[in-house]
Amino acid sequence: METKISPAKSGLQLGLLFGVIMVLEFVISYIIGVEKLIGSSFGVIINLLNYLILPFLFIYLGCSNYKKSNDGFVTFSECLKIGVSITVIAALIYATFNLIFNLIFPDFGEQILRITKSEILKKSPNMTAEQMDMAISMTKKFMSQYIVFPVTIVMYAFFGLLYSFLVGAIVKKDSNQSF
Repeated sequence: METKISPAKSGLQLGLLFGVIMVLEFVISYIIGVEKLIGSSFGVIINLLNYLILPFLFIYLGCSNYKKSNDGFVTFSECLKIGVSITVIAALIYATFNLIFNLIFPDFGEQILRITKSEILKKSPNMTAEQMDMAISMTKKFMSQYIVFPVTIVMYAFFGLLYSFLVGAIVKKDSNQSF
């Protein structure tokens, strides 16, 4: 008798791969230098990959692979489970790496704050010191790992759900069961 793999478990490998790719992108971005990426086409490409192209691609691959291993059938709900599991696993890997990275390199956060401050000044040169302090304090709050870790996971789960709806509509094929 053949054992059936659950939809969430079938997304495990693709979620791991997606998470590792995001970590590699982060490391490459750090090596290149964050200052060079702000406003550059490389930064835009990384964002498009991480939030649009790769999640959709991995969810599509996960649903298609599950469909092939399930005698050509996959339900809409199974597509949702596969997609959300892929993106949540990837987000867990990425958020954990980000947490560890910021513990090892605490100067990275300060570098981001300096870049943020200079970008704010470029866009709003008439900003008062009080307004700048408030903007930087808000940035610091949102850079806190207590915020970044859960928000990353929730955000990718939400994107996974959205893309799973699209992919599910494309690859869905229910089995014809007669009672």
